[in-house]
Amino acid sequence: PMRENINSLLRRESELIADSTIPYLRDTSDHMLQIYENTEVLRDSIITLLDIYLSSVNNRMNQVMKVLTLIATIFIPLTFIAGVYGMNFTNMPELHWKYGYYAVLLVMLVVGILLGIFFKRKHWL
Repeated sequence: PMRENINSLLRRESELIADSTIPYLRDTSDHMLQIYENTEVLRDSIITLLDIYLSSVNNRMNQVMKVLTLIATIFIPLTFIAGVYGMNFTNMPELHWKYGYYAVLLVMLVVGILLGIFFKRKHWL
């Protein structure tokens, strides 16, 4: 708003301003223009810095989401196997085997390791 006031004084809309004051008003107008331009440059810099910060936060969140998704993907098949064997059916033959419990744990371990190797080879882990 001060820029407009100085410009209106420079246009000599008032008869109260002497001709000897005009150079000072022009100097003031130049200083205000420099301040305005510096403010614009600083505002642009702040906006750029904010964009960079938000991008880095988003990248970090994407990395965390990737790791959580991979962990969930590894544990979903294991949860399914544990859920099937937790239903207490009596017609599953491996429930009556002496080593049935250990066989299911071994299958779960193998599935987890194979998924881990698969993700490692894809460079996702």
